[in-house]
Amino acid sequence: YKRRLAVFSLVLAVANEACGQRPATPQRAEFWGFTGPWEDASTASVRAHGGQLGAVINGWITIDSSSALPVIPSPYLDTVRPRAGTPARMAIVTSWHGDGFHTAPIRRLAGDPRRLATAAGSIARYAQRMRYNGLVLDFESLQGSDLPTLLKVSKAIADSAHAHRVRTVAMAIPATDTEAYPARPLLGVVDALVVMLYDQHWAGSEPGPIAEPLWVRSSLGARVREVGPSRLIAALPAYGYRWRKGQATESIGYADAVRMSNAVRAPLQRDPTSQFLHARGRDGSEIWVSDAALFGTLVRECQALGLNRFAIWRLGEEDPAIWGSVVR
Repeated sequence: YKRRLAVFSLVLAVANEACGQRPATPQRAEFWGFTGPWEDASTASVRAHGGQLGAVINGWITIDSSSALPVIPSPYLDTVRPRAGTPARMAIVTSWHGDGFHTAPIRRLAGDPRRLATAAGSIARYAQRMRYNGLVLDFESLQGSDLPTLLKVSKAIADSAHAHRVRTVAMAIPATDTEAYPARPLLGVVDALVVMLYDQHWAGSEPGPIAEPLWVRSSLGARVREVGPSRLIAALPAYGYRWRKGQATESIGYADAVRMSNAVRAPLQRDPTSQFLHARGRDGSEIWVSDAALFGTLVRECQALGLNRFAIWRLGEEDPAIWGSVVR
């Protein structure tokens, strides 16, 4: 019996080879890393672990809220330089300025073809000069009625970038806002969508997990049903928040969370429902933070939906164990 089984297996393998069919092998996951180029911890994380990433988004191009033109050169020095063994380098193009996202300059660009051409050309030439492999557009806080505006501005930037040999132009989109950021029309003007699977609870909300697995599965599943998984990148949180009564909520990293919880003698514990680490201080403050175990769970949720590209928001705030247990 064993001899016949071995012969059958050999015949089947030869037949598959002849037909150009080979046994399916798991595709290796690819990870992108977003940085805060103004933070030493981000730079240190890139230098220590950048070789494990497919891309690092370390460039920062702001759309000025007054002129609607890109601020070039960037006020944030990009210290990642292209050389053998380093990840692809990319830049974010964002309407964030000061304390939030500004929608007026994006609308202004859409209504002024000459200014839009100037902005798109400046971004593309700067990206080419900096030898960026790609751009990530981040124009948040727009409304559903702004979709024609978003498409027009994004297409101009993407077309100009491609003409200047910038390979990939992606767009960061909120996970659940399918009205202002519908996947199908956006993929008509950019190459990929970075689905921001975080801030289920945010700085202005009640305390709670930032991206519990069930919420990630539901939010991402809706996007996959829109366009399929192949051009989606799942952006997952490596950070946390500390909510305090009567004070502004802080965005914190894993090391901050450990230090803060120890300081108030409220050790971090695994929340059984969301799997986030959680601590509650005697003063009523609450900490919810991601760690390597939670991050791995979220990656598996996304893989179950067919995705194999992921983005870490953001480097310098992650649990160091992520590099051995998840990003390998």
